Amino acid sequence: MAEKVKAEEQVELVEEAVTEVAEKVEAKVGRHHHEFNKEKWDPKTSLGKKVKSGEINSIDYILDNRLTILEHQITDVLMPNLSTDLLLIGQSKGKFGGGQRRVFRQTQKKTREGNKPNFGTFAILGNEDGYIGIGYGKSKETVPAREKAIRNAKLGIIRITRGCGSWQCGCRNPHSVPFTVEGKCGSVKVKLIPAPRGTGLCIERECKKMLAIAGIKDVWSQTSGQTRTKLNLIKACFYAMRKLAEIKIKKETADSLGVVEGKINA
Repeated sequence: MAEKVKAEEQVELVEEAVTEVAEKVEAKVGRHHHEFNKEKWDPKTSLGKKVKSGEINSIDYILDNRLTILEHQITDVLMPNLSTDLLLIGQSKGKFGGGQRRVFRQTQKKTREGNKPNFGTFAILGNEDGYIGIGYGKSKETVPAREKAIRNAKLGIIRITRGCGSWQCGCRNPHSVPFTVEGKCGSVKVKLIPAPRGTGLCIERECKKMLAIAGIKDVWSQTSGQTRTKLNLIKACFYAMRKLAEIKIKKETADSLGVVEGKINA
């Protein structure tokens, strides 16, 4: 019995080492841009056909009319210069929970044949000028999980509103959020508060990546609930950012706060 337990521990150590190497490789590959060939694309939806023919040439038209993006190639055509990154939502094995953070969240099922692992990851993309998308992908291997997450992020891209809502600044430059917004997922609540210029992103590390890739440079934050649950924390932050575009602002107020919507980088 003792020999069987030792053999299982050795197998788990080998699996952990292989997974760690694969995650490091995939994390590096995930930051590179993949060229998209528009001519080889065969769209299946009416929106995709209009995008390929040139009838629709702006992502703003899709977002303003609240059209649903069902093909990730639409985002590739309309916004080719998006930056992509993976969030650290997993953790390697370690004593007393002291394992290193990883981009893949591994779960496994115990069966008679052995352990069947699953990998999940969060991908974010944006142009650092008012556009952001997040997506979650899960698969039995790391490569399909990463690709699935990036595809889902392209399908759920949104446009946010930026401005200078801090009473200490008043520079009217779009470096922060124009007003306080709050997002909630599960028990986690994330509140984004306008900050003066030069403050930086005073928020959790993974949420900081999301705000930076969306083009926000200064913000204060306030969180509550089970914030150690990374998935809920990331979603709550995204929901708070989505509220920036949902709240309507009067023209006089928008001018005084320097409100600017997303811009597509040339």
